[in-house]
Amino acid sequence: MRILIADDHAIVRRGLRDILLEEFPFAEIEEVGDSEGLIKKVIGNGWDVVLTDLSMPGRSGLEALCQIKQLQPKLPVLILSVHSEEQYAIRALKAGAAGYLSKNMAPDELVNAVQRVVSGKKYITPSIAEKLASAFDYTSDKSSHEHLSNREFEVLKLIAAGKAVSDIADMFHLSVTTISTYRARIMAKMNMKTNADLTQYAIANKLI
Repeated sequence: MRILIADDHAIVRRGLRDILLEEFPFAEIEEVGDSEGLIKKVIGNGWDVVLTDLSMPGRSGLEALCQIKQLQPKLPVLILSVHSEEQYAIRALKAGAAGYLSKNMAPDELVNAVQRVVSGKKYITPSIAEKLASAFDYTSDKSSHEHLSNREFEVLKLIAAGKAVSDIADMFHLSVTTISTYRARIMAKMNMKTNADLTQYAIANKLI
């Protein structure tokens, strides 16, 4: 089995490697520390599964996931994130992820998830299954942030966390004008006027 691990923290990559090698002692495991490295490795093909964080230097994790699925549609990608399921699970699964795991999961749960996605199945927890059902229930009311695009959603979270527009532009390698445009769209879609409004909303909806 060939496994690719992507995370910007070396200690996390080491921990994941140790857990996986205990269950899959003959697995070939490689590591990368950012989104660009992840994309380059995926282009090389030959992987059985990719384990990746969503928050790494470079392009957004959701954008990297979308590009991976364009390059290798059948490659299972398992998301491991510090973000709660409420924040990213549905978006990640809609973007093509084979499963979504919190980084505080038990080691045997990671092994179970890898085994499932490598066999062609999805790894979905009961709580995510319930959220998926709600997401496709068109009679239910959507929260304001669910109307945002993936990039708008990530900009919302960063603004709500107190990041300046210039800092966000640097993170995504975009211009300040472009980020300001995203901010304006977010404000319009969510019917809000100030960054403080966004912060209050994000806290109330457990987005930060």
